[in-house]
Amino acid sequence: MLPAERRAELEEALTAELVTAVAGARRRALRDGDRQVDTAHLLHSLVEADPGVAAALGDGRQLARVLGYLVQRSIGYGLRWQRSVEDTGSALPAVRGAGNAASGWSPAATAALAGAFERAALRGDRRVRGLDLLAALAADPDNRAAEVLRRAGVDGPALAARIEESSQQV
Repeated sequence: MLPAERRAELEEALTAELVTAVAGARRRALRDGDRQVDTAHLLHSLVEADPGVAAALGDGRQLARVLGYLVQRSIGYGLRWQRSVEDTGSALPAVRGAGNAASGWSPAATAALAGAFERAALRGDRRVRGLDLLAALAADPDNRAAEVLRRAGVDGPALAARIEESSQQV
């Protein structure tokens, strides 16, 4: 648990939708009995909390496919990730032990959040948006969120590029 001062500082850096999504991802992981918040938890909560993220995923059919995979996962069907630690592959291996368990976030989820902050900073914005996190999730082909997107027919790198292009026009 973060100290109240640090939590307030983080909440000030995130849009209201992203604060809601992060809190929702934590609740989802706890409810599902997962040991850590992973990128699929983040994606699921992000799609539900931020209308801009849902719109970025394309037409209603594509959004429905993404949500379908996420719901199947949350009720124990489809992708078999429950009660396991997300490992991103070679770049950020999951560390099993007290340090990682204490953080409550998978290495891939931590990297995605850091990537979202970096995207906002590069844009010159002090606030991190849901689209920043979506772009970071979509850009890493080895995380669970990217796997959900792929299975639902979303091209993750193309999605990240579209978000990047539209962010530069804002």
